[in-house]
Amino acid sequence: MEHWYVYIMTNKPDGVLYIGVTDNIDERVKEHKLKVYPKSFTAKFNCDKLIYFEEFEDGNKAEKRERQFKKWKRGWKIKFIEEMNPNWTDLSLNWNLNYNKLRN
Repeated sequence: MEHWYVYIMTNKPDGVLYIGVTDNIDERVKEHKLKVYPKSFTAKFNCDKLIYFEEFEDGNKAEKRERQFKKWKRGWKIKFIEEMNPNWTDLSLNWNLNYNKLRN
């Protein structure tokens, strides 16, 4: 079964936020970290830390959630992130451990 993800990348705690959606979060995060697209927003602002993600079974629901996040005020986004990840830890550093913890 294919899964979709809405995710948030940043450059530092309380820094620039990038919200995206993907059906391959491992590869997409790697692309951000390696700056595969050097002219992209995340490359320009060095958004290489995965600080939040949600998993969906339906791509349309994931896209809807991404649009919802993008409309939120910054304060709401920060509060939401800090409820799940108060230290703004890069979740991809211990990918398997964090992924399994968040799924349960």
